[in-house]
Amino acid sequence: MKIISKVDELKAVVAQAKAAGKLIGLVPTMGALHLGHRSLVERARRECDVVVVSVFLNPTQFNNQEDLRTYPRTAEADAAMLRECGVDIAFMPTVEDMYPEPDTRQFHLGTVAEVMEGAYRPGHFNGVCQVVSKLFTMVEPHRAYFGEKDFQQIAVIRAMAAQQGFSLDIVACPCVREDDGLALSSRNVRLTPQVRRVAPAIYRTLRESLNFAQDHTVQQTHDWVVATINAYPEMEVEYFSICDGTTLEPVGDWNASADIVGCITVYCGDVREIDNIRYK
Repeated sequence: MKIISKVDELKAVVAQAKAAGKLIGLVPTMGALHLGHRSLVERARRECDVVVVSVFLNPTQFNNQEDLRTYPRTAEADAAMLRECGVDIAFMPTVEDMYPEPDTRQFHLGTVAEVMEGAYRPGHFNGVCQVVSKLFTMVEPHRAYFGEKDFQQIAVIRAMAAQQGFSLDIVACPCVREDDGLALSSRNVRLTPQVRRVAPAIYRTLRESLNFAQDHTVQQTHDWVVATINAYPEMEVEYFSICDGTTLEPVGDWNASADIVGCITVYCGDVREIDNIRYK
């Protein structure tokens, strides 16, 4: 495995692989890798000739500087996992490598970037688009792999790629969970033992809501999920949106779309957890 930090070297190595007719797969990450990331890498390994994994804690997508400060940093363990997975290139740049000058680009992607996380974390998706567009330009991958835990992020990246004219397949991969249902997240290490014990109630409630929704309205289902999770003193729902799975616009009834997803964000203590579930 090559560990590369410089953009020019990355481009040169990838160009050589492409000249040999190799299919390039990219897995963008912010480090603090876990089994969810590993599943993305393993799929890319199965489907591509050359796998590039970026490990870069992108400052421009953090609207909360405390969240950036406390985000786990595990570079040595990340490199070891990637080597074990058979990754070809680990791209581990510094902030100066990625942003030799400030990135002032503004992306206007409409509803998919404005609702939910877009409303509660202003500037977040613009930062995501900045860094992902840079990576797409540097690597020019044939395929890029993202986890469905970040359901809205995938929609935003697809919209950005179409708007910017990137030609690649964006591959959405299933969310990976702990045995008790908690979605894997780099932030989970910050959960206190007590909060960690109750946090699986998020996904358990979402799953139970599938049955509840069979004979209740969208609004009743929404309110039941929020009330059920908020009944735990350690947790508080920031938002729960039952929306069209493509446009991400809220739906008013179960017949409004053939593709309906529930996306939720919950504060577990002071750790912000996101999750989602598909209703149809």
